[in-house]
Amino acid sequence: MSSIWDERYAMDGYLFGTQPNAFLLSQQAFLKQGTNCLAVADGEGRNGVWLAEQGLRVWSVDMSAVASAKAKRLARQRGVELKTEVADLLNWEWGDNRFDVVAAIFIQFAGPEQREQMFGYIKRCLKPGGLLLLQGYTPRQLEYGTGGPPLAENLYTEPMLRSAFADWGILHLREHDDVINEGVAHHGMSALIDLVARKP
Repeated sequence: MSSIWDERYAMDGYLFGTQPNAFLLSQQAFLKQGTNCLAVADGEGRNGVWLAEQGLRVWSVDMSAVASAKAKRLARQRGVELKTEVADLLNWEWGDNRFDVVAAIFIQFAGPEQREQMFGYIKRCLKPGGLLLLQGYTPRQLEYGTGGPPLAENLYTEPMLRSAFADWGILHLREHDDVINEGVAHHGMSALIDLVARKP
């Protein structure tokens, strides 16, 4: 799997651009300087670098060494510190009560079983009171074809996320259609879902 992503990220420039995800940007008020943040499957670092620019201590983890190297380069260009790690997230040591914020933006490479596993890791690695900022695609994205996996079972619905985080404080959960422009890989009208949830 990592070799496939290495090939995708080996292009000139940045596959998903260098600007942060719009949903993540809209959650800036929740971010506090000096807190620990995990950027899950952070790719070339556009989100992790922006989070570091907000004063967070960011761990940018991705399975692609090519992407991770580009994330380091972007951090240097922007003058921020970014801790990067190349790892298979399904076998990575997420830790317990380690992070104040988890940013999980388009992590839908995971099928249903893997998704349950990853959500479990996210729940454990956040500190009590910690915040999950998650955006993904809904199954209607298959009609648009403007990004994301071509597998309906990998996509999110509002009932699915509400159930998965039923024991958490759900601050925001919304399905919506919007145009996104994130490099060449996410471009055009998209069927999106946003979740902001706080660990008890």
